[in-house]
Amino acid sequence: MAAAGGSSCSSNYWEDLRKQARQLENELDLKLVSFSKLCTSYSHSNSREGRADRYSSDTTPLLNGSSQDRMFETMAVEIEQLLGKLTGINDKMAEYTNSAGVPSLNAALMHTLQRHRDILQDYTHEFHKTKANFLAVRERENLLGSVRKDIESYKSGSGVNNRRTELFLKEHEHLRNSDRLIEETISIAMATKENMTSQRGMLKSIQSKMNTFANRFPALNSLIQRINLRKRRDSLILGGVIGICTILLLLYAFH
Repeated sequence: MAAAGGSSCSSNYWEDLRKQARQLENELDLKLVSFSKLCTSYSHSNSREGRADRYSSDTTPLLNGSSQDRMFETMAVEIEQLLGKLTGINDKMAEYTNSAGVPSLNAALMHTLQRHRDILQDYTHEFHKTKANFLAVRERENLLGSVRKDIESYKSGSGVNNRRTELFLKEHEHLRNSDRLIEETISIAMATKENMTSQRGMLKSIQSKMNTFANRFPALNSLIQRINLRKRRDSLILGGVIGICTILLLLYAFH
């Protein structure tokens, strides 16, 4: 009875750990989706703000960008805390599997533990990748914002609408548009390459089937060859006629 009671308690402890792990995984999944959307929208919003600043004379602070930065920091801390909690739950599950004692049960527990570890590893990798991308975009946007501020300060200090500065801003926007256009062109080219590779494989398959079909029916193969020979002969005759006509026309033109 005591052993049965201990087994029941151990089973309840394991199920409680699994329940906590699944709950943390669900929270992480939702957080990572929101985190990814935030990072994706960051550059677009800053680009729109930058364009708006160039067409407005008032120097207003970029509240949207700063609020996104604060949101990013908050969400990053929350996700790191959730990852830490999930790591702790996985460690407790690992300790439990090492002390389970029953070989068949232990193997099943190890399989379940490995699944939770894989999920944790995927979430950790996704978080660090998204965070790195966000920091890279923010650094680039901060650099571009610094350039824009220097240009605006120069314009306000001179007190005149400098034509050279206008050209510089237009060229800067043109370069950014060209960069986006190049990325889209590369994506289209890669898709076209994959499509052509697929079509080439399909054509090779059709050609192989046609060769097999022709080898099975020699008479059909002979007919195809005669048709090809007649097409070549007709092409040569047509080419000869065109050549003779061209020569006659040249002789007529020069005489």
